[in-house]
Amino acid sequence: MKAMTDDEELLTPAEVAKLFRVDPKTVTRWAKSGKLSSIRTLGGHRRYRATEVQNLLEGQRRNANE
Repeated sequence: MKAMTDDEELLTPAEVAKLFRVDPKTVTRWAKSGKLSSIRTLGGHRRYRATEVQNLLEGQRRNANE
């Protein structure tokens, strides 16, 4: 697991879902299946790295344009 830097932006499942226009439960399924890695907060909530989400989003857009 990569070390997290203090300035790394993290997104909630709802924020990721809004970017992809899917339900937050879909984002959780992606994390469980390995499509997207998640970080757990002390309270057990999932957070997603903004850079990884952006890369996945750009890849999805590229595939849609092919």
